[in-house]
Amino acid sequence: MPELELGAVWLGEERVNFTVWAPKARTVEVHLLDEQSRYIALEPREHGYFSAVVDGISPGDRYTYRLDGSDEWPDPASRYQPDGVHSPSAIVDPAFVWTDADWRGIAQDELIIYELHVGTFSSEGTFDGVIPFLPYLSDLGVTAIELLPVVQFPGERNWGYDGVDLFAPHSAYGGPEGLRRLVDACHAHGLAVLLDVVYNHLGPEGNYLTKFGHYFTDRYHTPWGDAVNVDGPWSDEVRRFFVENALYWTREYHIDGFRLDATDRIIDESATHFLRQLS
Repeated sequence: MPELELGAVWLGEERVNFTVWAPKARTVEVHLLDEQSRYIALEPREHGYFSAVVDGISPGDRYTYRLDGSDEWPDPASRYQPDGVHSPSAIVDPAFVWTDADWRGIAQDELIIYELHVGTFSSEGTFDGVIPFLPYLSDLGVTAIELLPVVQFPGERNWGYDGVDLFAPHSAYGGPEGLRRLVDACHAHGLAVLLDVVYNHLGPEGNYLTKFGHYFTDRYHTPWGDAVNVDGPWSDEVRRFFVENALYWTREYHIDGFRLDATDRIIDESATHFLRQLS
């Protein structure tokens, strides 16, 4: 397993490291949708990964992956889908002026959790729209807010449980910058931020993971169809995808903890259950 992070990782100075797990493909190219419309081949790595460092890229630039010289799809680990689940992915510079260096979190036995839906909590329906209400929540006695799923899903408003781009804060809510501003503001008001994540299934619309790899298995069935493959062939890399996703939220967005959806539907007969590995 490579140490490189999944997705398009901004290195600075117009350089990006692209890494994608695509064992179903013989060749993978990143299509940079700039004025030159460049196709650049990624180098095959062990365990079905492909990667390459590419120059001449700016934050906000769009790209797709072309598999075997044919169909093109968004990045399975896209950091941002500004135009929706079916559109190209966008490069994100994670630089942000955080002000929470002294934040130490909230002890578990002191958590008083207020669950909120970003799309309906304020008239704006955005991450920034939540911020003016943080003093009220703090005065109410709340010590943590739990955000219903905020990863990219089809359309602009729904519950979020059919998300398909697990690394991408929803564009209609304010995208990566908006989520960072909200988390930073929460910590300034003494509030922890818990993220509701869905690791037991993905939504049907815009779910292109099966084009790339063996993310699902028909050995088990769930109310949403085939189960996530956490104990069969290729499952090491599938588990890595979800574990890295959790690490990504804590590292790049300072998320304090998680609420996991329908863990009884994560079927794992291996020696170390996926949830134990995730913990």
